[in-house]
Amino acid sequence: MWLVRPATPADLDSILEIAGTQGARLSSTLPKQRETLANKIQHSLDSFAGKTNPEELPRFLFILENTDTGEILGTAGIDARAGNGQPFYNYRRDALIHASHELGVSRRVEVLYPSHGLTDQSLLCSFAIKPELRSTDAFELLSRARLLFIAEHREWFSSQMVVEIQGVQEEDGSVPFWDSLGRHFFNMDFQTADQYSGMLSKTFIAELMPPNPIYVTLLSKKAQEALGKPHKLTVPNLELLQREGFHAGCYLDIFDAGPVLEARTDSLRTVVTSNRKELHGSHEDAGETCLISAGEGEGFRCALTPVAETLEEKVKVPVRTWQALNKSAGDTVRVALL
Repeated sequence: MWLVRPATPADLDSILEIAGTQGARLSSTLPKQRETLANKIQHSLDSFAGKTNPEELPRFLFILENTDTGEILGTAGIDARAGNGQPFYNYRRDALIHASHELGVSRRVEVLYPSHGLTDQSLLCSFAIKPELRSTDAFELLSRARLLFIAEHREWFSSQMVVEIQGVQEEDGSVPFWDSLGRHFFNMDFQTADQYSGMLSKTFIAELMPPNPIYVTLLSKKAQEALGKPHKLTVPNLELLQREGFHAGCYLDIFDAGPVLEARTDSLRTVVTSNRKELHGSHEDAGETCLISAGEGEGFRCALTPVAETLEEKVKVPVRTWQALNKSAGDTVRVALL
């Protein structure tokens, strides 16, 4: 059975392995350094337990586990507030009109403005999964389990949600947008800058990036074509999030110009359509396959299971699902159709 639960220190080596297989930017907020990742896991556990202080805003990290083998094959996260107390930087896509009345010439010129307008909105992040699971139900479970967690802990999260989708990379690992813009100001390659982004705060972006608008016409042709385009490996996640109600707005990732998706938290499909039910057991694997979650904070669990509903707002699930959720008959669970 596939199960999503909070990450623990015992998962550290497995998460490091997953981070190492993702390549640059496929999970920029999942550190690849042992000490940094260990600190992130501990911060997550403190967040689940409600023990963070005002200087450490809640950040949650989940893992996908195969309960039959104990293998950890994916991660997904939520930052309660994007930027975690510091500015959350993006480029805002806009336009200027250059005109000459004397010549009778008017031209619309696209520009990118440095912005931290999305700061403090809740952020879905740290999504990484083994390649062999990208086209399976486990992929959807890992991504949507976070939304069931949000629905059950709604007061912890803001009214707006954002997600950064990784941008275009070439087969040789080069990043057109970064090569055309960022490397001129950072004096480092893309992967190094991305590692700093995962390890440190992003104040170095404000310190090194030009505060002026960037004229898109001055970028390379490949960089211009990459604006707002997703990395090919992130398209399934992009499409899943769009089905939930996310849409691409005017913001772009500051490193690779990937799209930044936005949504109202209370309008997300899983948040809206999930329902609280009373749990009961079944000796059959009958019913529709659903996501089912239970538990608060550090006790949160989410799994895929056949669910048979009754007329009394109760659900019947196989006993093995009880065991995976650490729940028993009469407990309350939250259910959403796959």
